Amino acid sequence: MKKVVIIGSGINGLVAANYLAKNGYQVEIIEKKSFTGGACIKDTVSIDNKKVDFAYGATVLGMMPDFIFNETGLSKKIHAYYPKNPKLVYFNGEETSTKIYQDNDRLEKELKHKWGETGKVNEFRNDENKVVEFIQKLYRNATSPSIELANQFLGKELTSLWISGTAKDLLDHYFSSEKAKLYMGMTVIESGPASIYDPGTAFTIPLMDSGSIFDGYWGFAKTGIWKITENLTEINKELGVKFYLESNIKEVDSSKQSILFSKNNKDTKLNYDHLIFATDPITPSKLIKDFENQNSLDLIGTSGKVTAFFKNPVRWKDANKYSDSFRFIFSVDSLEDFENASQKALKNNGDYFPGFIQIYPEGSAQRNMDNHEDYDKLIFFTKNLSFDKKADNLPDIKDRIISKVIP
Repeated sequence: MKKVVIIGSGINGLVAANYLAKNGYQVEIIEKKSFTGGACIKDTVSIDNKKVDFAYGATVLGMMPDFIFNETGLSKKIHAYYPKNPKLVYFNGEETSTKIYQDNDRLEKELKHKWGETGKVNEFRNDENKVVEFIQKLYRNATSPSIELANQFLGKELTSLWISGTAKDLLDHYFSSEKAKLYMGMTVIESGPASIYDPGTAFTIPLMDSGSIFDGYWGFAKTGIWKITENLTEINKELGVKFYLESNIKEVDSSKQSILFSKNNKDTKLNYDHLIFATDPITPSKLIKDFENQNSLDLIGTSGKVTAFFKNPVRWKDANKYSDSFRFIFSVDSLEDFENASQKALKNNGDYFPGFIQIYPEGSAQRNMDNHEDYDKLIFFTKNLSFDKKADNLPDIKDRIISKVIP
């Protein structure tokens, strides 16, 4: 039996371990923390002497294809839910929202009425679905993406527009209004400050819609998103996966295929046939001496979130019947202004350059899953923060985010 050692027990490491164990491999996971889950874990706060659990990092259930949700066994353990109501979008000075309907025809009419959009909304959605189908086939077959494969599946025109092209060109091709371009293009920098002018950034838009158990939409897990990693850890243990927690790696010898780590002041050496880094990209560059990109990697990120607790269920001034809808509040009105804010954050010119706030209705979603908690919860996912300071050093930014949402 071949042995695989996985470094990191976040969601990626846990999914990899699950598939490998079920396909006849001996799997061992090394984790530096005392718990599994990576960024998909819970935290706890005390309010009025009541302990309230909330998501520490990842909050919503997205970017997990439905076949993984089913085949890992998670679908038998997790009650999942996604809001079927339209998303609601607000721009500066607007007291009523623009509704992002899932139905293409209704969406086209809404964007024309609210934003004066006269472009190709339907065509955008239809073409995006073709690219999403291509990405999902890659997922399913564990195939690395390439321009050649995209050309074969999509044709050269869609490949040039959606895969190798810039987000700016893609959005200009389909939309006439700045607000439509901004809303459809915000995912380009959702996880990092990429420029809309960079080749390949068009691909981020369908990529963010491609991996979900809810057909491209994001949702919630009953109790909290951390139940995903907690349950998958237990499923993996039942499959025979061995975990080494609170373990610090001292050396990786790729020539001898061995790894040395310490746990409780005791050194352990493991041999492996295959080694998987389910970590950030810098970790392998530090541990493997012959790693070719050792000096060319950096980590950047300009997203943050505020978790707000309410004693009573939140009531919205606008469209309260859509209380479980995702809401977006934009602080800029054009794609170019959004780009400028993102790039200023990238260059670390300040602590906060407002772009948008995405509101996750965690409490409402939990109630829809019959999980009634002592406090309602709203999560404000925010762009663009500097990436060299911790939240505790930015109390004024937290206040600015909250004051933007509460009215």
